[in-house]
Amino acid sequence: MESSSKGLLTQVTQFWNLLDDLAENNPESYEKFIQQQLKEGKQLCVAPEPQLCLQTKILKPKEKTLFINLCQWKRIPAPQSTTHPVPLSVGRPEDMSEASDVYTVIDVAYNPDVLQAAEKDQVKRDQLIRMAMKCIEQQLQFTLSNSYHIAKFRIKGSIHRMKQNLMRIHTVPTDLREQMRKELTLEQIRSSTVSNADQFPQLLLPQSQASGKTECLIEEISSTEIQVEMTRPAYELKIVADQNEKPLKIELIVELPGVNSVSLCDLSVSEDDLLIEVSEKYRLHLNLPEPVDTEMTTAKFIKEKATLIVTMPLV
Repeated sequence: MESSSKGLLTQVTQFWNLLDDLAENNPESYEKFIQQQLKEGKQLCVAPEPQLCLQTKILKPKEKTLFINLCQWKRIPAPQSTTHPVPLSVGRPEDMSEASDVYTVIDVAYNPDVLQAAEKDQVKRDQLIRMAMKCIEQQLQFTLSNSYHIAKFRIKGSIHRMKQNLMRIHTVPTDLREQMRKELTLEQIRSSTVSNADQFPQLLLPQSQASGKTECLIEEISSTEIQVEMTRPAYELKIVADQNEKPLKIELIVELPGVNSVSLCDLSVSEDDLLIEVSEKYRLHLNLPEPVDTEMTTAKFIKEKATLIVTMPLV
């Protein structure tokens, strides 16, 4: 541990010495480098935004309605040219329910320039949609219907849920951690060019497609974490009213057998939905029947009964 810390300290010292050297000998390159880092850091903090939603069907392993939210996200690099791969990011599939309907939602993000170029070109838009569907099939071992239609709404589920789903995937990419372990050379700083495309799955457009034809071949690389089968826990959701039958709050009681601490529960509540996860054990996502006050929401874990009680005052 001590040698590892010393090695890291040495690398940090070398890094600062290189920056000092660059600032002294080539102020213009130093300024360019710093501005580039600030620009890229700002882009990494921008959240994805919904563009359009399409509806299709999962045929295998189990037939189910599927909604795909196509989103634009500056964190996703744009392709270097029409013959280079098109990066994209695929979020984790999330099962949701409304009344008796159960469906799956998957969020897919492209660079904004890619989606804007296809906005007024129906052929390009269809290509992007087909590529996203093919990527989902290969990555998640799904078989999807060939048909789809674009929904009248831009997103299925809440924007808060979509942002959480996509942004948690790229919080600390593995290859970025590996990059941080490598020594940064003065030549790398002077060049002031950073390529992020390798951190994302790539959809490779063949020459025929780049020239405007509709045939599509895809080279796809996985971006999501390894999927672990998680159980949907038993729960009871009810709206609590006052003496005049005015709704006051939503109360959710979730049974979590085998869980002995609230620290194991990951709870996320937005105005219109809720997500509870217990690592590699349970996952519960619910659309709430009424908007709730997230700041006043409280959670209590009863250890003896392995039960989580979430109280959400209505807005």
